[in-house]
Formats: sequence, structure tokens, C-alpha cells
Amino acid sequence: MKNTIIRVIDFETTGIEPPAQVCEVGICDLVDASRITTPTSWLCGVREMPPEVRAVHHISLAQCQGMDEFDSAAMFRAPCDAIAAHNAEFETKFFESPVPVICTYKAALRVWPDAPSHSNGVLRYWLEDQGKIALVHARTQPAHRAGPDAYITAHILKALFDTGATVNKMVEWTKEPRLLPKCPIGKFRGRPWSEVDNGFLGWMLRQPTMEADLKWNAEREIARRQE
Repeated sequence: MKNTIIRVIDFETTGIEPPAQVCEVGICDLVDASRITTPTSWLCGVREMPPEVRAVHHISLAQCQGMDEFDSAAMFRAPCDAIAAHNAEFETKFFESPVPVICTYKAALRVWPDAPSHSNGVLRYWLEDQGKIALVHARTQPAHRAGPDAYITAHILKALFDTGATVNKMVEWTKEPRLLPKCPIGKFRGRPWSEVDNGFLGWMLRQPTMEADLKWNAEREIARRQE
């Protein structure tokens, strides 16, 4: 029987938007929603390394010199059924995936709305404290590097599967806006959408610069009240 392989990826980059470049790739496979492979990573050649991004991942321009520039085909030399990343909208700015994409951040918002935060690091420790994941600490270091971050995300993905989430469902969630458990702005910041008054929801929809995901959440709450 063919194994189901989800390739968890993480990028370190020279900026948050192209034409910024990927300077490091990390991958870690989750096989049959149960077995996590040893993470691997490699550096990529880049034209520059701004100090503000180097301060995050600590990769120098000198370390990248002589390396091949990022080529997404290298991530797919071994076949996989899907890819996953935490906040996959970031990674998919830098390449077009030939397989379905899972965003573990969007899935975590759905599955664990009451988590203290839905960042990679907070989810890691929150799930560890509950005994839902167990990581080899050495493989999580150094922090903010592509291989260790992919390894952490693979464990979060496994925990999502353990709740009953499926590949198809998580791919579907990934295609939709973020389902935020609480209102993140204004006088209702931090309160459940059910406690946000109609006037504020309407105000959100009228703002031309309001983030599309926030408007979607407001529209969703309005529709819920009309059912």
C-alpha cells in the first residue's frame, strides 16, 4: 500500500515579499499521519542579506555565497501527496506548488480556537504541555531556522490529524480566509464574535482598507445571526 506523504516546508528569506529571495529551505515529511522523518535543510544563494532579516535567522550573506539559488523543484525530487507550512501563504509567495497545500496555522485556528496563540512556537509548547506531541529537542535547534521550524510544524500537523482533521478538510480550510476565534481590533478586541455588536460589524464591512480576512469573519458572524 502506498504511503501518504505530506512534506512540511519552511523558508528563511531575505524579506517578506518577492523579489526577496529564499535563503534557506527546510523540509520534514509526515508519513501516514504518524511518522515524522528527520528534518533536512539547505542554504540558497542570494543577492543580499538585509540586517533586519539576518537578525531573525542569523544567516549571513557569506554563508550563502556559492550556493545555488532557490529552485522549488528540489523540494519535490522525492514524491509527496501534499505540502504543509505554518502560515503557508508566506511560503507560497515564493513558488507555485504542484500538489495540494495545507496551512497548519489556519487549521489550528479551526481546531484549537482557545489556544493561547497560534504561532508555531506557542503551539509547540502548548501541545507539549498537554502531552499531545513529543519532540527531540536537539532537532528544534537553532531557533528560527528552516529545518528546525519544519520539524516543529510536522509535529503540529500530526497533532491536527490526531484530532480527526483530514487532508481534504485542511486543504479546504487553507483555501478559505483565517477563521479568527475572536475579534482582533477596536473596542471589541479579544472578545468572541458573538459579543461584537451589529454596528461594529457593519462598520468593519464599510472600511475600504479593512483586511479581507477580517471582513470575511464579520460577514460570517452577520450570516450566523440571520440563520
